[in-house]
Amino acid sequence: MAPVPPGIRFLTSFNRDQWYRAFTFILTFLLYTSFHLSRKPISIVKSELHKNCSVLSELFDGSSSGQPQSQGQSQGQGQGQGQSQGQGQGQGQSQSQGQGQSDCSWKPFDKSNYKQLLGAMDYSFLCAYAVGMYLSGIIGERLPIRLYLTVGMVTSGLFTCLFGLGYIYNIHSLSFYIFIQVANGLVQTSGWPSVVTCIGNWFGKGRRGLIMGVWNSHTSVGNILGSLIAGCWVSTNWGLSFIVPGTIIILMGLICFLFLIEHPNDLKSISSPSTGQTTTKLQKSWAGRNGQHKPQGWDTELLLPPVGVCVEGEASVCVPVQQLVVVKSDTEPSAISFMGALRIPGVVEFSLCLLFAKLVSYTFLFWLPMYITKAAHLDAKRAGDLSTLFDVGGIVGGILAGVVSDKLGKRASTCAVMLLLAAPTLYVFSMISELGLGPTIVMLLVCGGLVNGPYALITTAVSADLGTHKSLKGNARALSTVTAIIDGTGSVGAAVGPLLAGLLSAHGWQQVFYMLMTADFLALLLLLRLVLKELKSRKTRPGVTVELKEH
Repeated sequence: MAPVPPGIRFLTSFNRDQWYRAFTFILTFLLYTSFHLSRKPISIVKSELHKNCSVLSELFDGSSSGQPQSQGQSQGQGQGQGQSQGQGQGQGQSQSQGQGQSDCSWKPFDKSNYKQLLGAMDYSFLCAYAVGMYLSGIIGERLPIRLYLTVGMVTSGLFTCLFGLGYIYNIHSLSFYIFIQVANGLVQTSGWPSVVTCIGNWFGKGRRGLIMGVWNSHTSVGNILGSLIAGCWVSTNWGLSFIVPGTIIILMGLICFLFLIEHPNDLKSISSPSTGQTTTKLQKSWAGRNGQHKPQGWDTELLLPPVGVCVEGEASVCVPVQQLVVVKSDTEPSAISFMGALRIPGVVEFSLCLLFAKLVSYTFLFWLPMYITKAAHLDAKRAGDLSTLFDVGGIVGGILAGVVSDKLGKRASTCAVMLLLAAPTLYVFSMISELGLGPTIVMLLVCGGLVNGPYALITTAVSADLGTHKSLKGNARALSTVTAIIDGTGSVGAAVGPLLAGLLSAHGWQQVFYMLMTADFLALLLLLRLVLKELKSRKTRPGVTVELKEH
């Protein structure tokens, strides 16, 4: 008999629950990757919506400088009207130059206030996302997560494709693009509370920082894939830069509908028939002999096999030796209120900290390719490809933050150290980004890790910790609301950051970096109380954060 291959032995060493847990991890990773994949194209296409027309103007001047003059001289010799015709040609030349400068950009982003218009598009999406996030968590607790997430993904994909159709059908209305951004921002709020709730249901607190640090890399992976996909068509047909990601998120929505398992308890309905039949017979036997007909529902849990002693006589009575079931509750636990979630210790501090941390992260998300285009003088595709290094650094930073916080058991302190290092790093990046590709690449990786590390830790492991806080007394339905409050507050910063970047960049990119450094320091200040609390406490065991007293 041939030995079993080591790979097969490895695969069979996992039980069914472990396989389902791994499947849910991978599926939710891919689902939210598609969300960020569909958000990234707008930052890549910005440099195409408004091009640097000065180069085209110089080319036009060079090609037309000699021909009109010679024509004017010959016409002046033959007709005696060289001066008047020269003036007419000069007027036509200036009109052609003006038209050339306008035509090289996409209306209405061809005017001098294009940065404000592009910033308004970012703001419309992110403001709608921030408002919708507060409602999304409350709605998500009251609807099946699988259906809620599927509808959100499909509708988001449709709106993303609709944005790209604006290029194909030559639509130049600003209100058209603003409407799509607002609608897309609202429907995309279905994503984050849903996937965090699923991953929180499947994974406990042990090594949560590492697990969610790896899992949260879907944000950076989605940004990278979105940049690469959008960059393929940005210079030829930027409409496809939106249509292709929109189609991908629609397909992932259908996969979500077919395969997503919200909670491990959902698998009880597909347990083995033999086990189900045996349990049913024993329950019927005990219920029939004792006249008790309480069915076992979601609120009862089988603790021990139903073993009993039956006495046969005139009246058959079966007395159980051990307690068979425990009744958890007569009704499902009620969804937590908004104010109840705010009273959970640490929710307010981490929410406000995330506001400023996400302000920095999303400013990079929406404006980094444009900045690289201007600072390094690269075309839209190369700038988009180079910007993915920021997300590569973000993957490493998120995982590193999770590992360190697991080992120390101090989430707030881990975030504080990274925020403290991020501010001076941003200043260095602004100073050396014009010195060449080498320094730019290094600083993009470092900035990505320090900026996205705290952002990733707060939105994943911290949110899951607070959503399963001991003050909730086991009410797991609060996780969606807590996650939505934290990420919704952070999304306010995500909306303000790109808007301020659009306004401040008109006075120079250095002003934008000063704004980002200020935001990092404010995020650090908001965590000081929690950091001091952690430092005063004794070192906790890995994976367990310091418990805070309720407000």
